Amino acid sequence: MTITKTEIEGLWIIDPGVFLDSRGYFFETFHNQRYQLPGAFPFVQDNEAKSDKGVLRGLHFQQGEFAQGKLVRVVTGAVYDVAVDLRPDSPTFGMSYGVVLSGENKRQLWVPRGFAHGYLVLEDDTIFSYKCDNYYHKAAENGIRYDDPELSISWPSVDKPLVVSDKDLNLGSITDLVL
Repeated sequence: MTITKTEIEGLWIIDPGVFLDSRGYFFETFHNQRYQLPGAFPFVQDNEAKSDKGVLRGLHFQQGEFAQGKLVRVVTGAVYDVAVDLRPDSPTFGMSYGVVLSGENKRQLWVPRGFAHGYLVLEDDTIFSYKCDNYYHKAAENGIRYDDPELSISWPSVDKPLVVSDKDLNLGSITDLVL
């Protein structure tokens, strides 16, 4: 397993050791002693979503005491996964980081508390899975529009119209946030 820092403090890429043989593959999707992620709390909730190519989810986060850190991965298919630093005192506030996560590369991303998170599905029948270190709390949810010009996120082309929920289309800009 390799844990790699990104240019944003606290945001980590995890490439698990994958063992291949004639039967297929095996790898640990999480191991508490090996995944020593700075700022991570014990995980309390696992979530999974299935989507087709062109679905864009996010950019979501929870505020205050209900903020969540997330260990995200793709079981099958592929996504372009994005995290945006929303920590007010961070030198990288407003900076985004994107990475392709897929069932093939088995890569994971640790998204700590204080980040907005979203992803664009790159293949049909993609299954996205993530562990959270805090429970979902509806009253604390918030978000930023995926196409906020202040963020300048370079989403890849999927050669079809994006499918974005009405809720996500009605999110504001990073400049509208009160953190």
